[in-house]
Amino acid sequence: MIDFTKLDYLKIGNEKQKRAYEVLTKYKIFQILDYYSPILAGTIPIEIDIEESDLDIICELDFRYEEDFLDDIIWSKMIPMNVDLKAEYLDISGEKSLVINFRLEEFLIEIFAQNKPTIQQNAYLHMIAEHKILREKGEEFKQKIIDLKKKGIKTEPAFGMLLGLENPYEDLLKF
Repeated sequence: MIDFTKLDYLKIGNEKQKRAYEVLTKYKIFQILDYYSPILAGTIPIEIDIEESDLDIICELDFRYEEDFLDDIIWSKMIPMNVDLKAEYLDISGEKSLVINFRLEEFLIEIFAQNKPTIQQNAYLHMIAEHKILREKGEEFKQKIIDLKKKGIKTEPAFGMLLGLENPYEDLLKF
């Protein structure tokens, strides 16, 4: 089983994973965010990404210290000065969330922060469930997921369609 809480697996992954590792390392993103327990989640770690897939980095953030978090990101030189950065607050299922988007080299990057441990956040739990399902269902199933994603269907709904899940966002958490 892959330890998704560390980035080492990317070094021996496919070309996009290796390139993601290079960019994340070059800009010291996980070093700078280390205090916030960052995890790379989403489709790239489990190899169901498509061309426009982004690097989703989830973090644990006590919102009493959000200014420190933003300072760590903005003033750390993690993001070059000429890079457009968009930050917004969302309410996701009653949880305050902060989403920061920017581009580094060829990658769109999304930093997503909630006040809960990263290994308890839905993005991580969905990825772990999806990884398990992909291992059990095999390459043909994986390709069907990728094909659905290329047609514009988001990851969880794609799994839901192929597995007959009524509410894929909730049902995947049961795996």
